[in-house]
Amino acid sequence: MTILYAQPYDLAASGFYYESADDYAAKAETLRNEYGQPVEEFEIQFIDGETIDAQLFEALGINQCNHGEFFEAVSLWSDDEKVRVIIAVGEVGISFRLGHDEPDALDIDLYEIDSLSDLAAQFVEDGLFGDIPKAIENYLDYDAIARDLAMDYGTTTIDSARYAYRAA
Repeated sequence: MTILYAQPYDLAASGFYYESADDYAAKAETLRNEYGQPVEEFEIQFIDGETIDAQLFEALGINQCNHGEFFEAVSLWSDDEKVRVIIAVGEVGISFRLGHDEPDALDIDLYEIDSLSDLAAQFVEDGLFGDIPKAIENYLDYDAIARDLAMDYGTTTIDSARYAYRAA
């Protein structure tokens, strides 16, 4: 369950916790400051939920205008789609509009792997560097390959999993 908090910019008003866009609308509509005036502007804060959802919230810069689409994404997207968006938006800086853009449309190569050295070893095993005889594989410098990969790939940790990524 994801819980957000609407913190009013009006210092004479108290905020509220909510668990859905409908819950927010009902509470925001009736909220008044201590002078009886309606409260209209809020800072939206992530309070409780899955770690990956907190990272998605942060990457997308959730605010009063898009928090409803955030709740929809949290409930409908797979963890893989969330990871793609977190990396694309938060790490690479790709523009993404909730409710308009699709996570699967993001052009990102993504590998759940501990390090670029491990990614280099995987690429050699998968044959990306051509056919390398087994006798020579022991002499390959995976750290040197990893340094070359670092020109195109980045690494990050999302919800305690390590990822290597490359965006086009």
